[in-house]
Amino acid sequence: MSNFAARTVRCRIASFRPRWACDRLRFSTSTRRPLMDLAGFSEEQLMVREAISAITAKFPNTYWQECDQNERDPKEFHAALAKDGWLGIALSEELGGAGLGVSEATMMMQTITQSGAGMAGAQAIHANVYATQPLARFGTKAQLEETIPKIINGTWRTCFGVTEPNTGLETLKLKTSATKTAAGDAYSVTGQKIWITCAQVASKMILLARTTPIEEVKKSTQGLSMFCIDLNRSTSGLDMRRIKKMGGRAVDANEVFFDNYQIPASTLVGQENEGFGIILHGMNAERCLLAGEALGLGYAALERAAQYANDRVVFGRPIGQNQGIAHPLADAYMKLEAAKLATYHAAKLYDASQTDSSIPFHSVGVACNSAKYLAAEAAFTACERAVLTHGGMGYAMEYDVERYLRECLVPRIAPVSREMILNYISEKVLQLPRSY
Repeated sequence: MSNFAARTVRCRIASFRPRWACDRLRFSTSTRRPLMDLAGFSEEQLMVREAISAITAKFPNTYWQECDQNERDPKEFHAALAKDGWLGIALSEELGGAGLGVSEATMMMQTITQSGAGMAGAQAIHANVYATQPLARFGTKAQLEETIPKIINGTWRTCFGVTEPNTGLETLKLKTSATKTAAGDAYSVTGQKIWITCAQVASKMILLARTTPIEEVKKSTQGLSMFCIDLNRSTSGLDMRRIKKMGGRAVDANEVFFDNYQIPASTLVGQENEGFGIILHGMNAERCLLAGEALGLGYAALERAAQYANDRVVFGRPIGQNQGIAHPLADAYMKLEAAKLATYHAAKLYDASQTDSSIPFHSVGVACNSAKYLAAEAAFTACERAVLTHGGMGYAMEYDVERYLRECLVPRIAPVSREMILNYISEKVLQLPRSY
């Protein structure tokens, strides 16, 4: 750990955010010039990058290869971040968080993926960062005091239960029901969720369920409620089945089945039937985080490709001397840099909108969706070209780029597909007829 990183982490532990009394130092970890241009970032963002880099340095590529190949949860990595309080980066100081914003959280997630941890490293803590946002804003004092500290310190891990197999992106048509019992002190949950990350290791789930039948609501946005529930595997009515998947194998993805699963009425977050609006509070933040994660993956792949292109000699010269290799990599770099600007603009706009009512929700939505789309596409380009640059060795696990390529498909698909973002921009910006 560098002296700067050590001081930053000690400062964070003492006062729980890196802006308090830390020295104003330029970010520098080595004499080697970083691939990503760091000009223009705030002091807080660079401090976050430095401190997180100090943690990720303890988890080499071999660690992530082993977790990936054995489908083993990176619990040690999660614990290391929790130990220094990083899981509360975007939560208020009153709740025990760092009091920073989505701009800094996005930098944290990018730094994680860029370290070689990839999407597996990011997904191990992703929901703990963004799924707590609506809970922190709408939860009761009792809910926050019971839940937030244990999520921040790593005692509890959480997952996000929204997506269903038969509704997909049609969130307003969710079928999982939460019916209040006759006594009124509990709800009975029945239904199915799918692609629930970390459900196998989570203690809590932020659940979106239907509390009023869709045919009985006046508006389609009504009738859904948000809950913060225990995943009690020792009681009846709860079943989880792990999904075998292409990438990010270290982190579990699941089908979760509820069959009259009983949850206390006190787990309701906010007002009954108003859950969709509550969930929306975290959607734009999540797009920024995904964009940052995609960027980190793309930069990691590109750095590997550039190094290999310098080292690999064929016909008496480095393959990077050939424009057939150099130009595609240069193009990938510019795409990443452009997506970087879009990503951190969106994060900055999101943070500013929390205190500045003059910033329209529409503007934030357009920026965050655009950033997620551009970063995911740029990452895919970089990861694909990194594999091709390595030639046959790009197919070998030991070079990591094949893992990056498998994982870079995640931000193209989740939490909303690239096609749906194109639909959104077509309708909301270009004012074209809605296509779905």
